[in-house]
Amino acid sequence: MSFQLREYIEPDFNKEKFSKAPDARLQLAPKDMTAPEGFHATSIFPEYFKIDGNWLLAEDSRMDCVAVYENGKIYVREFRNVKQGDRIVVGRTEDCEDGIYVHADCFARDENKDAPFSFRQSRSRETAFSYDYEQLYDLLKHERKNGYIVWVLGPACAFDAEARTAFSKLIAEGYVDALLAGNALATHDLEASLLGTALGQDIKTQRPHFNGHYNHIDTINKVNLHGSIPAFLEEEGIEEGIMYSCVKHGVPYVLNGSLRDDGPLPEVYEHTYVGQDAVRSHVRKATTVIGMATVLHTIATGNMTPNYRVMPDGTIRQIYFYTIDTSEFAVNKLGDRGSLAARGIVTNVQDFVCNLAKGLNL
Repeated sequence: MSFQLREYIEPDFNKEKFSKAPDARLQLAPKDMTAPEGFHATSIFPEYFKIDGNWLLAEDSRMDCVAVYENGKIYVREFRNVKQGDRIVVGRTEDCEDGIYVHADCFARDENKDAPFSFRQSRSRETAFSYDYEQLYDLLKHERKNGYIVWVLGPACAFDAEARTAFSKLIAEGYVDALLAGNALATHDLEASLLGTALGQDIKTQRPHFNGHYNHIDTINKVNLHGSIPAFLEEEGIEEGIMYSCVKHGVPYVLNGSLRDDGPLPEVYEHTYVGQDAVRSHVRKATTVIGMATVLHTIATGNMTPNYRVMPDGTIRQIYFYTIDTSEFAVNKLGDRGSLAARGIVTNVQDFVCNLAKGLNL
């Protein structure tokens, strides 16, 4: 059976609560980066705003932002992008009372989803994930042709030789449209390509190398000497690894810096909000997001990802979000943060990537 997207259920605007709802109230932003009192904060769900008697969908949304009415459309903007005089929606009800409707129940439900009681609702080490893998194989095959697959990787994804090879195959076969990570993932992957280690440990045997603690900073230093990751790969004759595969196959990558970074590498964004904009440029196209072994970057991406995407032809479809980690806390954290559409798999990422590659016959 081929993969089928869940159907988007349009609100019934003929219902009385929609027809009798007032227009949404608009107030001017009093200054840059400041919303008026009582502003409406957006969620991950589709949201409609009644303007001049018409219900308008915020087509490009993210949580914890404000809705701005401009040129006949609703734009969702971060507070840092609010300008004095922007016409911002105010009101804190979500069921038409203030001309605002948050459409949480927007996709056709899975069978038995509304069971009033069942055991093992959360994702834990005891959860059976076989069916999740089967769904993911089918989803990725569908998305390779029809979607935009964004991966969010932590450094552990580069610690194992077989996992690096498996992820490189995913890139080569078109299952990766963009890679989001930090300085560490790229550094340890390039260290593995250059020296066969990650944080000084052999990526095949896991044995520490003598003076291996120098290896990652030696790698950063050499990349900086060459001036860029592509130049480093070419000058050092490297032809394997995650970053090599991204460069070879033209897959864009966004590397964001943090306070703890060594180096960093030349391509790492050192300004938080410039990096955030780079991440969101890919999230705006994403139809599936998979975060692996990084709470920080996965939550950051999750906070920018709604549960729906308006496609170029005007249709509305679901965005699928997976988070993979050995920690139950990490896997369930996105739900705590409001990204309720995230689905977790509790396992180490090395096994996950290798199982995924095998399941896709790579």
